[in-house]
Amino acid sequence: MLKSIIGAAVGLALGAGAALAQTFPDKPINLMVAFPPGGSTDIGARVVAGIAEKMIGQPIVVVNKGGAGGQVGWTDLVRQKPDGYNIGFVNLPATNTAYLDPARQAIFNEKSFTPIINQVLDPGLVWVAADSPFKTMKDVIDAAKKEPGKLRGATTGILSDDHLAILMIEEAVPGASFRLVHLAGGAPMLKETLGGNIDVAFDNVGSVVTQVKSGQVRALAVMDHERSKFLPDVPTMKELGYPTVISSSTRGIAGPKGMDPKVVEKLADTFKKAMEDPDHQKKMDDVGLAVKIMTGAEYQKYFDEIHETSKRLVEWAKTRQQK
Repeated sequence: MLKSIIGAAVGLALGAGAALAQTFPDKPINLMVAFPPGGSTDIGARVVAGIAEKMIGQPIVVVNKGGAGGQVGWTDLVRQKPDGYNIGFVNLPATNTAYLDPARQAIFNEKSFTPIINQVLDPGLVWVAADSPFKTMKDVIDAAKKEPGKLRGATTGILSDDHLAILMIEEAVPGASFRLVHLAGGAPMLKETLGGNIDVAFDNVGSVVTQVKSGQVRALAVMDHERSKFLPDVPTMKELGYPTVISSSTRGIAGPKGMDPKVVEKLADTFKKAMEDPDHQKKMDDVGLAVKIMTGAEYQKYFDEIHETSKRLVEWAKTRQQK
């Protein structure tokens, strides 16, 4: 008798879940961006939301909740009901380092999210001002080895993907060391580098591709497995002999943990079709953002790999600081 009651209860729950997935969505969906309007994540979010909402039949409202390097938005996201109506962008590895840094006291961790789909993979880029004496990446590495701790290397924040990129170089090149200058984003980085206050900048292709093409700054190396289609003449760190220096910022959509798999599947399918739409591809190309679609097991695997890499580099950085 008890088994029958339990079986019936399970059947009702599964039936309710299936019915929910079939009717989803029946109201607008909020798509959170954990940064202010106008940034690359916000731009990509608005492009894909405008296309996806026509496919799914409900408005997809982009909601900006910036603050604390994204932590304010991600905190809000994991507190939402996991019904699919409140989803948001996660920026790996920035989301990872937010909870891996104990000083930030994040309430979330790698298990707090349900990965849905990745939209962008923006490779790391090492660049200098056009009038810099550093003409190649070799020049930069030689200087970092010759006078450890003197070369001013800029990042877009403590434990950002750019900071981790510098740590990767220091790990890969014995004796190389930079004087870290953490800035609050790409705009101040450009200003300080062009003003002569920064020797070498670490950012992403999408942030300065326009300035590179105009000749305002010089790109030295792309930190990816292959060259960027936006900067095809710029070598990769792998080509230059540093295969472990692979860094990027990905922007993908996730929800709080515990989402119905059928709802996740419907969202992933809709956003995938939107991202594959020629209008989406063109608009992303126009702003220098490389689309890299990942869903399901592939995206979960990427989530896990970035967590492990970030954890290792954060621990390595702590050890280095204690010496």
